[in-house]
Amino acid sequence: MTPAMQGDPQASQAAAIRVVVVDDHPVFRIGMSSLLQETGFDVVGQAADHAEAVRTTLATAPDVVVMDLDLGSGSGSGPGSGADATREILRAQPDIGVLVITMFGDDDALFAAMRAGARGYLVKGAGPDEIEGAVRAVAAGAVMLGPQVASRAVDFLTGARSARAGVFAELTDRERDVLELVARGHDNATIARMLVLTTKTVRNYVYAIFTKLNVADRAALVVKAREAGIGVARPEG
Repeated sequence: MTPAMQGDPQASQAAAIRVVVVDDHPVFRIGMSSLLQETGFDVVGQAADHAEAVRTTLATAPDVVVMDLDLGSGSGSGPGSGADATREILRAQPDIGVLVITMFGDDDALFAAMRAGARGYLVKGAGPDEIEGAVRAVAAGAVMLGPQVASRAVDFLTGARSARAGVFAELTDRERDVLELVARGHDNATIARMLVLTTKTVRNYVYAIFTKLNVADRAALVVKAREAGIGVARPEG
């Protein structure tokens, strides 16, 4: 940067990463916005719920949306959640980077966010330097997981692969994904949101799994899957 550009506030402002902050808790939302502003980002909007998040983001076209997952729906992957808002935003403006910062540290919330298209995921409590680095990484197109989240993702993936290795070889990879979620107790509508599929498509996968595994209903399928180690909760730590 030349000395002239360093003294030009318009050039500095043009270079700032533009951010929208979405969180249903005003104290956290305002605090996060202030932190980002002080760090040199340009906070161009705030939102408290799903509809406002989509409306504000599409109106301001930021580089990054800092997104909470629980926007009053009571679940990080349920209707009206941050995962739903993320999916809707990215359908309209796929170049926007979404960084999830949430209280939800569980596997379902993590993968719901990633399947919706989020590029980054931090748990609330991350430090200012970690947040700044994540926003910059997501704005640059990188995928960014906080250390705790990355560890959980690796544990989840390696555990799922180990549990599924050598069992139900007749299933396709996508049928295995659906089976895992069925075995964890999710209904078809929830599975559709998590895998970014239609409910009808999920229903067709479930029927195909019934046929291939020779089970009569969902309850029998869950029992068979869990007996094979699929969908069984792994003990912490």
